[in-house]
Amino acid sequence: MELTKKNLVFMGAPGAGKGTFSGLLLEQVKLAHISTGDMLRAEKASGSELGKKLAAIMDAGQLVSDELVGEIVESRLSKSDCDTGFILDGYPRTIAQAEMLNKILTKIGKKLDAVVFFDVPDEVVLERLTARMSCSKCGAIFNKLFMKPAKPGICDHCGGELIQRSDDSLETAQGRLKVFHESTQPLIDFYRESGLLMPITELDKAKIFQIMLDGLK
Repeated sequence: MELTKKNLVFMGAPGAGKGTFSGLLLEQVKLAHISTGDMLRAEKASGSELGKKLAAIMDAGQLVSDELVGEIVESRLSKSDCDTGFILDGYPRTIAQAEMLNKILTKIGKKLDAVVFFDVPDEVVLERLTARMSCSKCGAIFNKLFMKPAKPGICDHCGGELIQRSDDSLETAQGRLKVFHESTQPLIDFYRESGLLMPITELDKAKIFQIMLDGLK
């Protein structure tokens, strides 16, 4: 499958389906999938000078600055596997980070093609989040509603026990959703004004995926 829009940002609330559709897209198109958490952990573990700087901050329990995150994003996007395209999942989160991303991409000779916004109703997101289970051993994610394990309470991948994390409670999920709306709405407006925003509303999975593919061609 050939896409003309290959450098992407996936944006949406926790539980909106970004991970699900990243997986579906990556089955058909060779793109680098980059999540903020994975990116920070990989850089920290690499032993690079940047990684050592990051480790000192994270191990001290301090917040990683936008500037340092920007350095890590630049380092990651400069790797050869991003030359065929990438999905940024979880970055940028603010307009300041979006402006920094523009500068980074210009510096390394790339450009952003589209920002796919998974516009899912709050009640659907809350239902998904509070039905989520994770493996106590390998961390794999399942959902009681639409991604059930083959055996109840048992991880398909390693046989570990599936548990519900404290941060998947209704109260916590509502808090996460509130923070998402407050921090992300300006970013949605920013990308809409730039002409890059590609909203995907809640339909059945097959239709959403086809709409997304059509928009990227």
